[in-house]
Amino acid sequence: MLVSYKWLNEYLDLSAITPKELADKMSVTGIEVEGIDVPEEGLKKIVVGEVTACEPHPDSDHLSICQVDIGEEITQIVCGAPNVKSGIKVIVALPGSRITGNVKIKKGKMRGQVSNGMICSLQELGYGDSVIPKEYAEGIYYLPADAEVGKPVFPYLDMDDHLIELSITPNRADALSMRGVAYEVGAIYRQTPSFKPFELHEVETAAASKINVTVEDQADAPAYQIRIIEDVTIAPSPQWLQNRLMNEGIRPINNVVDVTNYILLLFGQPLHAFDYQKLNSQEILVRRGKEAETLVTLDGESRTVSGDDIVITNGQVPVALAGVMGGLDSEITATTTTVALEAALFDPLAIRLTSKKFNLRSESSARFEKGINQATVAAACDAAAAMIAELSGGQVLKGAVEGATVDVAPVSVAITLDRINRYLGTKIDQAEVEEIFAALGFTATLDNETYHVSVPPRRWDISIEADIIEEVARIYGYDRLPSTLPSGETVAGRLTHEQMLTRKVRTILEGNGVSEAISYALTTEDKAQQFTFTSSQVTRLDWPMTEDRAVLRLNLIAGLLDDLAYNLARKNSNVALYEIGRVFKQAGDSKKELPTEVNHVSIAVTGNVHNKDWQSQAQKVDFYHVKGILENLFDQLGLTKRISYTQTNQLQEMHPGRTAMIQLDQQVIGFVGQVHPTVAKAYDVTETYVAELDLDQLLQNTSAQTVYQTVSKYPAVNRDIALLLSETTTNQTVNTVIVESAGRFLQDVRLFDVYQGKNIESGKKSLAYSLTFANPEATLTDEEINQAMAKITKNLEEKLQAEVR
Repeated sequence: MLVSYKWLNEYLDLSAITPKELADKMSVTGIEVEGIDVPEEGLKKIVVGEVTACEPHPDSDHLSICQVDIGEEITQIVCGAPNVKSGIKVIVALPGSRITGNVKIKKGKMRGQVSNGMICSLQELGYGDSVIPKEYAEGIYYLPADAEVGKPVFPYLDMDDHLIELSITPNRADALSMRGVAYEVGAIYRQTPSFKPFELHEVETAAASKINVTVEDQADAPAYQIRIIEDVTIAPSPQWLQNRLMNEGIRPINNVVDVTNYILLLFGQPLHAFDYQKLNSQEILVRRGKEAETLVTLDGESRTVSGDDIVITNGQVPVALAGVMGGLDSEITATTTTVALEAALFDPLAIRLTSKKFNLRSESSARFEKGINQATVAAACDAAAAMIAELSGGQVLKGAVEGATVDVAPVSVAITLDRINRYLGTKIDQAEVEEIFAALGFTATLDNETYHVSVPPRRWDISIEADIIEEVARIYGYDRLPSTLPSGETVAGRLTHEQMLTRKVRTILEGNGVSEAISYALTTEDKAQQFTFTSSQVTRLDWPMTEDRAVLRLNLIAGLLDDLAYNLARKNSNVALYEIGRVFKQAGDSKKELPTEVNHVSIAVTGNVHNKDWQSQAQKVDFYHVKGILENLFDQLGLTKRISYTQTNQLQEMHPGRTAMIQLDQQVIGFVGQVHPTVAKAYDVTETYVAELDLDQLLQNTSAQTVYQTVSKYPAVNRDIALLLSETTTNQTVNTVIVESAGRFLQDVRLFDVYQGKNIESGKKSLAYSLTFANPEATLTDEEINQAMAKITKNLEEKLQAEVR
């Protein structure tokens, strides 16, 4: 919201308060000021000139040689604007002047003709193309005929004003109007704003004889009315009104449309003007749109509406999207003679959904969404009708035709002075709090130590006790509130069980040479659905910034592969990364249900474990390197005996012969393996090995406590066993049988040899294991170990048809 300091001075006496002081005071009382802009800053020696003669340049088909009166003399200026002509007042940049962009204007020659300065367009004074009147968009700007030649141009364009930019929070939508800001500033400086009344003169003809208004559902439009203004003449608005709109960032259109925008800024009440004749009906019906119903809006786009959209119709077809944008067919044009002026309240949620659906954000829709003063709907409409009649020479028909009305009454809030002081830690007395209520324009009556505060409708954000306390604090001054230390007992902070274990996981992985990466949680739909070991739908964003960030991720590996590709493209060929983050699983309809957030940990490694040097060859990363990192992690979390691996070819993005599912107590918690070569090629990465685990499940089964055991003083005994097995039998299966059969003294099982080839029949393989036995309480005897080995051998032969070699 841009606030004109000059305009604000029309309602309050700010002569002793500089714009900077005002901005600072507003910032410390609750409405943040983004900055102050003075349009004339950086510009100099720009004056009013009058073109006394204009003739074509002899050596150019688009330049004109102008004789310009600049007050002290008549000087020659060569101008390339297509709309330059004799007898107009223009903006002249004299030699030595500065225009926008700190460009210095000098005397010079153009095609051999002397040019002593420049005749300027509004763009050359810093105005954006979006706010310049269309008739001057491609040429120079005409100043009013009464502009005094030779005088600085800035006062005529109100460029000497100070524009204060406010950052309005959603709860303070009352400050989205000049009247609202005037009340706010008035409360700060203990002044009551004075608003000049609009004199509305009506003719005897009743507006109701020209139009009938019906609102189908008053929940959609709690208030709706139309005023009729006849015999209008469409023309440019007066200079003061154009200046005011351009300074506020709004393009002047004509004297009717400009009035609706002016009242929008003044009251915060959106209005819309229809060309009455173009309605082709004497009826206005406010209803919901019908399926496949279309409307061409003012921007020339055809919009297909639905039952979610509120539309204004002529009884048959839509003529406007309620609260968002009018229809092109009923636009105010130069031929308009009768205006139907609309003022309304619309359902904020419906306006928000329609605005979002069509990507149409406007000053009007923003105010309907955040709220407007329901008490001034009719007053704003009356003021606009009076201004239109005054500026266009029209006449206002008697009465407003209402389709719906809303009764607005002040809100009463009860509060005690003691409660205010207790919340704020202050010692405000009765006289001071009553003075604050009066400054805010709130009527307060005291009844047995309880104030009954009557809040006017212009502050619809106030309804409860806490709101009153906040208002008192703002006007009293946040800087005057006492600073105190918190009272009560405190306890030492500590990490939660999950936080401690997550930190431990990070430490373990980094100790294995893996560096942490952080990837985007948003990705493409294809990448989101890759590398998933549980089924889930994707969660899509309604309005993604780019298609590459359109859905929430279901895995972490895709992001790590992008990180690997980034490193590989920069010749960093040995990369080991991990990430701990959330994935977002969606069981139902993503538009109705929030996704479940699950913590995962993922690893991605490519390149060499170590490079070639003088004493060893390079060792490439392989499946067992990544699996070893995981086994180290499981070991330090105390989960090794509960973890198992099962070969799988169910993950399309993974190599079918080098991938295993990871199970914790027979429940799948993740996978480890090589990225499929075709997928690796698509990501522009070399041979890469990855793993992903459900960290939540991992931590739920991990104890935060580490149990230490003393080293046994009794010797351990090693026994080896070699087995001839079917080549389809996995090490995991053999390991499980050995552990289940060996008894309580078995400490470790290690596979130290795998052999297939000469002297081994086809379809078989030889596995050799080293078994370590130990009894922490006594020395093991050969008989105990022999019994254990016999049981192991028996179970291997019976369950796996193994042959002991």
